[in-house]
Formats: sequence, structure tokens, C-alpha cells
Amino acid sequence: MSASLDPARPAPTVKKFGKGERSIPHHSERAKKWYPAVDEKINKKVTTPTERHRIKEFPAASTNWIEELWVDKVRKSIREAKPRPSLLPGAVLILLAGRFRGKRVILLKHLSQGVLLVTGPYKVNGVPLRRVNARYVIATSAKVDLKGIDEKTVERVAGEGYFTKDRQGRKKGEEEFFKQGEKPEKKKPSSTRAADQKTVDKTLLTNIKKEPFLLSYLGSTFSLRKGDRPHEMNW
Repeated sequence: MSASLDPARPAPTVKKFGKGERSIPHHSERAKKWYPAVDEKINKKVTTPTERHRIKEFPAASTNWIEELWVDKVRKSIREAKPRPSLLPGAVLILLAGRFRGKRVILLKHLSQGVLLVTGPYKVNGVPLRRVNARYVIATSAKVDLKGIDEKTVERVAGEGYFTKDRQGRKKGEEEFFKQGEKPEKKKPSSTRAADQKTVDKTLLTNIKKEPFLLSYLGSTFSLRKGDRPHEMNW
């Protein structure tokens, strides 16, 4: 839509560089980085023949006109993540990215947005209860029996806000500035997280010890060497 059709629309800024120039739109005309959670009604001025015929039929000869119509604002919809068939609770996964890449972990539950809740267990390979992206794991054929695990603890860990950072104890202002030269304090896990970790791992360790070589398999680290062909491996 040109500025002559809509005088209220802010004119773009023209910038010259060298022998050329380019038009920069007004900040109010730029695309937004977010979408509303609910559909909103907007007053849209339809000008092109394609937009006219989508709403209702008009004579093909009428080309120079403007009509104001209420149209639903288009937004992106959030789709539920579909996990791969191999990602079943109890499966042993290999982490491909992050701080614990190469570690083998046990899948406990599927979370929203394609995130998985896993654990090492911590006593075996040092991987605590954490969330990982389903795209950066390899599912193996090994499985661990989850029978007897505390479901209430798993549900609490899987809930929203469990993994949020505690910002209450952070230093601010002059006190933080003058203590920059001191050694940073070690981050200690909260007593609640430590208790939940022990509760979940206690049952898992009992079931793991029933299977031969499974304890040492989870404790080992996965890596590729020269000549290895991942596409030919049986996981």
C-alpha cells in the first residue's frame, strides 16, 4: 500500500550509501518479534484483487478502491511435540550436547515442548536430574526397569518452576562491585533437590544392580574414534 493511499501511514526513511540508496521502514511498520496469545481483531484495508476475492466476490474491473474489513490477526500456533517411538520411559540415552555430552542417562518422563527429564543416576556418572532436548540424544536398546520409583517425586520435578534459578541471594549495587576480586562462592544445590535426587536414584540403583554390566555401562562415556561409522552401529 503506497503512502498516497494512506496519508496517516508514516513515511519510510531513505538512506544513501555510495551510488545507491535504500528505504528503511518506520519502526511501527516493522515485523514484531512476538505473536499475541489470543487472536485479535484488526481493521485491515484490502487493496489487492487477490485479497478481495478471498473474502467475497467483486467485479474484476473494480481495481482502484479500498475497503475496510475486520479480519482475524494471523499468529503462530504452538504444536505439541511428538516424541520419537524409541524415546520410551526407562530407555538409556546418550547425550550429544551440553555439559554432560557423551554421558549415558535414563529417561524418566516426557515434558512439554520436546524436553526430556533424565537422570544419571548421579551416584553412577554424576548426571543429576535435569531436562534435555530430545533432538540431542541417541536412544539405545538398553532399558532400565522403573518399577517402584516414587511417582509423586517425579511429578514434582517435572512441574513448572522446579528448575528456575534462585535470584534472592544475589548481591547488588556497591556491595557486589567491591567484592569482585574475591573468590566466587560455590553453588550448592538446595536441600529439596538433593532429597529428590536421592529418592529417585535409590530405586533406580536397586533395579540397575539386578542387570549384569549395566552399572559399568552407565558409568562409561560414549565417544567416537577414527574409523568409527555411527550410521552402521547398532544402538
